[in-house]
Amino acid sequence: MCTVAGMVAGSVGLNLFSGLAMRGAAKEQARQTYQMALQANKSAEESFGNQQSALGLRQRENQASSAQEKLAKTIRGLQARGAIKASERAGLTVNLLLADQERQTANARESINQALESATKQYRRNVDGLVAQRDNRRNELQSNINQAYNQIPSLGSVLLNVATSGLNSYTSIANLA
Repeated sequence: MCTVAGMVAGSVGLNLFSGLAMRGAAKEQARQTYQMALQANKSAEESFGNQQSALGLRQRENQASSAQEKLAKTIRGLQARGAIKASERAGLTVNLLLADQERQTANARESINQALESATKQYRRNVDGLVAQRDNRRNELQSNINQAYNQIPSLGSVLLNVATSGLNSYTSIANLA
């Protein structure tokens, strides 16, 4: 009987060592996954910031360009009005020409305003897309971390497996004897 107990104890010891080693390896793998996720998240945040900065810069350039274009249209309109007044025409014709020139200038400025408004809406959609990309990446990383930690067997599970294995070993050895 002493040899049966020794064999069972040896089997239980080996199973316990193996179970704890596997648990330790799974914990180390989860820790590494977590560290890699931290680095990947940092990289994703930097990328998000760079992309958002680039979009913001492009938007500011569009706004500045539009402001210059509006100013140029206004100056051209004023020049045209001045030319009409300098033509020394009088009466209804001059008033119609001035009104037409004012309408053309206003239409040109409104067209620029609409283009700028459209660009601003596109900018917001692009930023929303960047936020969604970043959030998606974060969710993927968190999912990877969760999966890694879910692979770690609990201590209770390891002990239960060792006990089951020990009981099976005892039963097998006792049946042989």
